[in-house]
Amino acid sequence: MIDLHSHILPGIDDGAKDLEESVQLAREAVKQGITKMIATPHHRNGSYYNSKDEILKAVDLLNEEMFLENIQLEIYPGQETRIYKDMVHDIELGELLSLNDDDKYIFVELPSNHVPRYTNQLLFDLQLIGLKPIIVHPERNQEFIENPETLYQFVKGGALTQVTAASVVGKFGKKIQKFTEQLIEHHQTHFVASDVHHVIRRGFYLNEAYEYIDQEFGTKWKDLLLKNPQRLIEGKMIYYEEPQRIKRKKIFGIF
Repeated sequence: MIDLHSHILPGIDDGAKDLEESVQLAREAVKQGITKMIATPHHRNGSYYNSKDEILKAVDLLNEEMFLENIQLEIYPGQETRIYKDMVHDIELGELLSLNDDDKYIFVELPSNHVPRYTNQLLFDLQLIGLKPIIVHPERNQEFIENPETLYQFVKGGALTQVTAASVVGKFGKKIQKFTEQLIEHHQTHFVASDVHHVIRRGFYLNEAYEYIDQEFGTKWKDLLLKNPQRLIEGKMIYYEEPQRIKRKKIFGIF
């Protein structure tokens, strides 16, 4: 199993605070059946700034520690960048890090309470330079929840999305779980990942999420969501179905 979204690198964001916690997370990942993990520390979110070069060095050091500790887990480089207008410019300057550093897929994090006006243009511009944007945890964005048409248009336009395993199994509450289910059901998400920060407080839940998807949506969807991370790491096209609109039910003639 592959986890595309994690905060396992030590001491650089709100994830593992030191190398000891990184090792704890790695051991727990192996227990979960995870063999590969992309480290995606926060970048430019107002609290943390983690440059491409710093992340690449930190990933190399952590992989060395995995070897010394005999932990069968491969760490790949990535970055969870908060959306900003000059992303394309900075990518062209080599300042932002794509997933696995192969210039094919890149994480885009939106604010939790709104969608910036320039988002659609930026998602389009990223694709123009050959990068597939992956919107992380859209199920936790208040504007998407209130107006799912916005996310539908982004996905229809070629953007991908990644939901959080904890959202699938209800750890962020019923409202977010319901919206996560709608995104899966309407083919508006393409990956499930842990977004793990801590073994206990912000754990993996990947096994539970895939089991839940299997029960609620069938083995086909579980297998698709399991295979897409491997295809991403290999730099291949991911599997997807044509997205469908989420229709709001009318109550007493109003929405």
